[in-house]
Amino acid sequence: LAAVEMELRRRRFGRAVRLEVQSGMSAEMVELLVRELDLEPRDVSYHATMLDLTCLFQLAGLDRPDLKDTPWPPVTAGRIAAAEDAERSIFSVIRERPLLVHHPYESFSSSVESFIAQAADDPKVQSIKMTMYRAGGDSPIARSLMRAAERGVQVAVLVELKARFDEATNVTWAKTLERSGVHVVYGLVGLKTHAKCVMVVRNDDDGLRRYCHIGTGNYNSRTARIYEDVGFITCDPAVGADVTQLFNHLTGYSRTQQFETLLVAPREMRNQLVDLIEHESSYGPDGHIQAKLNSLQDPGIIEALYRASQQGTRIDLLVRGLCCLVPGVPGVSETIRVRSQLGRFLEHSRIVRFAHGNQGAGHPSRGEDQPLFLIGSADWMPRNLDKRIEVLVPVTHPKHQMWLDKVFEFTWADDVVRWELDAEGRWHRRGPQRFDEGDAQERFYRWVAATQRR
Repeated sequence: LAAVEMELRRRRFGRAVRLEVQSGMSAEMVELLVRELDLEPRDVSYHATMLDLTCLFQLAGLDRPDLKDTPWPPVTAGRIAAAEDAERSIFSVIRERPLLVHHPYESFSSSVESFIAQAADDPKVQSIKMTMYRAGGDSPIARSLMRAAERGVQVAVLVELKARFDEATNVTWAKTLERSGVHVVYGLVGLKTHAKCVMVVRNDDDGLRRYCHIGTGNYNSRTARIYEDVGFITCDPAVGADVTQLFNHLTGYSRTQQFETLLVAPREMRNQLVDLIEHESSYGPDGHIQAKLNSLQDPGIIEALYRASQQGTRIDLLVRGLCCLVPGVPGVSETIRVRSQLGRFLEHSRIVRFAHGNQGAGHPSRGEDQPLFLIGSADWMPRNLDKRIEVLVPVTHPKHQMWLDKVFEFTWADDVVRWELDAEGRWHRRGPQRFDEGDAQERFYRWVAATQRR
């Protein structure tokens, strides 16, 4: 903590590494800035557009609804709404069967925030453990944790102090949580903790039970309104045992061991993903891999996907940002498609589907010709697979798998606006000329609203 605080103070006085200026700036002013900042002319980049795009938030914040998109109010998941009407706790809903929640189409407040808030106030709750990567400046979740600690619940939070650009906020939360009695830890040396996990231990009428949330996005109430993410809440004993083991490892109580259900980086995730890709490729043209990611950069994963393509396996990749794989190259990646989707929400979830993934590949969940769905925090990049604590969890309930299939169905429709990557590494806009005639996110929102309000 002290080391991060020192670096934050030093950051303001660090040496300049580049200078960005507007293209109309005079040569005399540029020369003065270069000299005073001890830079070279090659360190200067000229821009015709605005330099600080964050100021656009001020425009978006103006009270002019006539200039803004029609609101898409998040809906409360049907089972949670029914429980609220019947004055039942969210724990009773989870005991019936796991919950899959999809933000911001479904409310973050009535699901994840409510899960932690109810845990904080429930006299049957014994302990709460959580990872915190980007909580934001005013976090209802952090305040729920403080409230729980103040009433005597054992609360442990792993705060990632090295979350890029959120270091100062996380330092402040770490100190505030500690003052409230929360046991704050900072993870493992040399590794960022990027996994999104919560575990609540509750003394139910039939004994202690572990309730776990594993998600793709941060526990941040503000970004949950504009980032598309998926969360999974369960009391499955096998998942609970793995999450317990993970927290014991992160807090220094035990060495890491083999996980039964979770895929965890940096220990085994890359090898398990490569095994799953190779297993799917053994089905040749009958194999099918679908992945929704923020970035795809890892050389080992990319090579495995190329080998699978050469066996005829169909591979559909929805990659929002960086993609180092080149699709459609004859003899190398002919069966691979890559597209990117832009819209009102930032596509942030990581979802992977192997059409035959429940069979072999060293994974504990097996079944003849059954698909395997995974959600979690990890992109397919070296930094995620080698230098971060990441978690993927299998989604096994048929209704939840159907939901994730719908995500792929809407995003891979032929008549939606999207960007497609060609064999030359160039992106091309495809679909209707008018965005509102092919907005996949709007179509999905309307499907969610109709499904949950039935």
